[in-house]
Order: sequence, then C-alpha cells, then structure tokens
Amino acid sequence: MYRYDEFDARFVRERVAQFRDQVARRLDGSLTEDEFKPLRLKNGVYLQLHAYMLRIAIPYGTLSARQLRQLALIGEKYDRGYGHFTTRTNMQFNWPRLRDVPEILDLLADVEMHCIQTSGNCIRNVTADHFAGVAADEVEDPRPTAELIRQWSSLHPEFDYLPRKFKIAVTGSPQDRAVTKAHDIGLRILRNAKGEIGYEVMVGGGLGRTPMIAKTIRAFLPKAELLAYLEAVLRVYNLEGRRDNKYKARVKILVHEIGAEKFTQLVEDEYARLDGPSIVADPQEVARIAAYFAPPAYEKLPLRSTGFDAAKTQNRAFATWASVNLFPHKLTGYAAATISLKNIGEAPGDVTSAQMRVLADLAEKYSFDELRITHAQNVVLPHVKQDDLFAVWQALVAADLASANAGLITDIIACPGLDYCSLATARSIPIAQALAQRFADQERQIEIGELNIKISGCINACAHHHVGHIGILGLEKSGKESYQITLGGDATLNAAIGERLGPGLDAEDVPDTIERIVEVYLQHRKAGEPFIDAVRRLGLEPFKAVVQETLHAPA
Repeated sequence: MYRYDEFDARFVRERVAQFRDQVARRLDGSLTEDEFKPLRLKNGVYLQLHAYMLRIAIPYGTLSARQLRQLALIGEKYDRGYGHFTTRTNMQFNWPRLRDVPEILDLLADVEMHCIQTSGNCIRNVTADHFAGVAADEVEDPRPTAELIRQWSSLHPEFDYLPRKFKIAVTGSPQDRAVTKAHDIGLRILRNAKGEIGYEVMVGGGLGRTPMIAKTIRAFLPKAELLAYLEAVLRVYNLEGRRDNKYKARVKILVHEIGAEKFTQLVEDEYARLDGPSIVADPQEVARIAAYFAPPAYEKLPLRSTGFDAAKTQNRAFATWASVNLFPHKLTGYAAATISLKNIGEAPGDVTSAQMRVLADLAEKYSFDELRITHAQNVVLPHVKQDDLFAVWQALVAADLASANAGLITDIIACPGLDYCSLATARSIPIAQALAQRFADQERQIEIGELNIKISGCINACAHHHVGHIGILGLEKSGKESYQITLGGDATLNAAIGERLGPGLDAEDVPDTIERIVEVYLQHRKAGEPFIDAVRRLGLEPFKAVVQETLHAPA
C-alpha cells in the first residue's frame, strides 16, 4: 500500500486546520450557507435530506486494518455506529454533526486518509480492479498507475474547476472489473505486438441522465506518456466542455456533440503542443510509487489444501460460500475472498463499526494487513491462504458477514436513495431489501447464476443501473414513486446500456415483475447460459411482455 511522504502528511494537516477555521466561521454566522457550500464540498461535506454527509476517499479501494479501525471509531463516536461503501469505493457517514467534522478529518489524517476531491468539479477518487495484484490474467497491477494519477490530479491548478466532475478508472486485466467504459476516462493496461506495456485510453463514458459508453481514442499509449496524454485530454475538456448547462457539461457530451474523431484530433493536437518532458513522471518517482505495491511475503504452498478440501466436505454452508465468494489467486495455495455487504434485509453497502473491526482483524491476521473495497459495495480480503479460509468464514459467520451471494441476484448495488439523498426522487434501499427477501433462498440463487441488479433512486445513476443486467431507476411521477426497469446492461469490456422494458411501475409491483423476468430466463435459457447471454439471444420482447402483464393486471 502507498504511504504518505512528509509533504502528503503536512499538506493534509494544513487542509484540516483550514477547514476547522471555516467551520467555526460558519457556526458563528460569519459565513452564510451559500458562502460555506463551496468550502465544505472541497472537503467532502454534503448537505443531505436530514443531516450533513461526509464522503471519505479510499483511493483504488485499498485499505489497511489500521485505517478500517479508524473508520470504525469514527462511525461509533461521530455517527450512528455504521458507514456506507459507495460505487466509487468511498465511505460515507450519513449523520456527522458539522462541528465534529474537523475532528473526524484529524482522525483520518492520523491514518493517512482524507476527503479531498470527493466532491466538486474536479478529478474524483481514482478507482481500479479490486483484484489488482492478485488476478492471474492481469498484465500489470493497476494500482501504481492509479496512485500516480491520484498524485498528479490532487489539486492540479488547471483542473480544480472543470466544467463538471471527472472520474477515472484503471484495469490491468483483459477482463474489465473496474467498469472502465462507464468512466470519463477508462484506462486498460495491455501489451502491444512488441511486448511493450502501455494503455488503451477510453474517453467519454458516463451514466446519469445521458448514459454513454466510452470511445477508444488511443489504442496503445506508451506507458511513460500517460500523464502528458491525460493532461491533453483534460485541457481539451476544460477548454471545450460546456459550462452553460450542468446537465450537458460532462466530457461524454463533448465527445458526443463533436464526435469521437474530432475529439481525438483535438487531444492529439494538444498533446503535440505540450512540453511533454515537463509533465511525464520522473522514472525514479514511478519506481518509488511502484515499490509500495510490491507483492507481500507469500509462502510457497501446494496447489491443493487438504484442510480446505476437508472443511468443504464436512460443512455444506462453507462449501457454498467458497464456491460463490472466492476468486482464484495467481499463486497456488491462496485465494481472494469477497465479503458480501448484502445480507438479506439490510441496506446494500452498509457496514457496522463492530463489523469493520472484525474485517480489520481478519485482514491483519490472514491477508497481509490489506483489504479492498469494490465498486459493487463489497469488501475483499485479497491474499488468504486456503488453509485459513475456514477460520475466516467462521469469523464472518459470527459477525453476520458470511452471505454467499457474490455476483448472484441478491448481491444488489443500490444508492442511498430518498432515505438520505437530497437529489433522490425515489427510494432505493427498500426496493433492494424487498428483492433480496424475494430471492433469499440460497439454492435458487445458485440455480439462477450470475445476475446483477443495480438500483438508483434518481437519474444521476449512482448505482450504475444503466449497466446492470437488470437496472431499476426510481423516479417521481405524479407525486408517487415510479420504477423503470431496464434489461441487458453490461459493465464489462462488452459494456452496454440497458434498454427500458416499458413504463414505470409502482414500488409494490417491482418484486413480482423481477421474479417473472427471471422465470422467463429460466424457461428459455440454454444449458449453462448466463442471464446476460440469454437476454442478448432472446431479445427484449419476451421480457417486455412481463412488464405489460404487470401494468394491465387487475388492481
């Protein structure tokens, strides 16, 4: 993991002191809310429906046990005993008091964390594949690249006031587990025909009210040229992006309006004009950053663990969890374990302070003091010996964290919705809870197989509903909550925007409708055919009929 240097530590402390003064002036009335708003947003403080909300950056989703314990302390002391992981791998606390926020920021600084650039029209928290450094298929660990971008983009003087917020994701694998094509910039690490490592650069992805898939503007960018090329992309966007209409201010709109070919030419022209050597990262600095992500001190282990195999044979529940929640590690004898934060009936992504401490203990004891937060609002222990998996599972069972549903139908992504968010137009959490209850049966979940449902409570699409196999968008219609259902979305390298199945439904009709959609799939699928493949083969018509049946059913 990356560690702060002296400059990092000093800079973050100075920002905390600065914000402490700003909060004091807001509380004594010296600053109005309008004057205070841009200051608080620069420090990750939002004003939600019922209270302030604090958003904490977790760069590329990587946490240490010490950091997670500090989050647990903050949740316990300054919130209501829990936190919420988001699709940007950040943590949000929904109930802090404004006067306590400087104290929280000081506690975060103690463990090399902050809230800078988690809001505002700037480059937000950089995300990456949650199996980075672990997956056998990756060309290179994407985290050093993500950290390099984080350092380059932090308070970049040219890009502190962009037309709109800007999001970057990096993957080192041909299997996209970072949703790169739904980002303003998506980077995929790859090798060219000569075996050299570089990046495919994709620009103009994004969801929200105008969902779009990113376009490739460079099929191969040499690795050393990354920062200079990103500088060119951001300059073009900063100069050409719209500022007259915030709904049309994202880079995806610019790419769409002028066309990918012209946008690419503008970037290439700007890149040619730049003084590249002054921007390109010093090789020594790149090496310094990369050293923080060196592999841990793995042991040489046999391919099979007799203890792991025996535990699966003797305990059916553990065997089920292992078959669903484990990801193959690049080294024999190890596995990466996904800990689902999608317990039946709970709010997706929520984790209590007590559970955070359990996860921290497990990371420290069994995973080289490292955890990952995923864009699917779950947690990963990336380096667990197969011999230790049963002990890990037992601890998860005791902490109510052993749901065996990673990637299954109850592993639902949901935003906080109208229960918390001032932008929301409908509730998300109750819909997610109702669907999880409907499909709670473990055997049925496994029979259905991989199927991801994503639920957003407004058009901003924080839960990525557009790229869900089944997407659900909650809107307000004539004073009631109405839910549109989309089908066929995909967040992988085969990225696709889901298509609407028909008019919006009442909240109480959503679970029955989703169940009937699943039944259509089960009736028509070929042997071993995943849900998304069946949808592509069958088309939307069989599923649209389900929505029509719901709409015309007797009251």
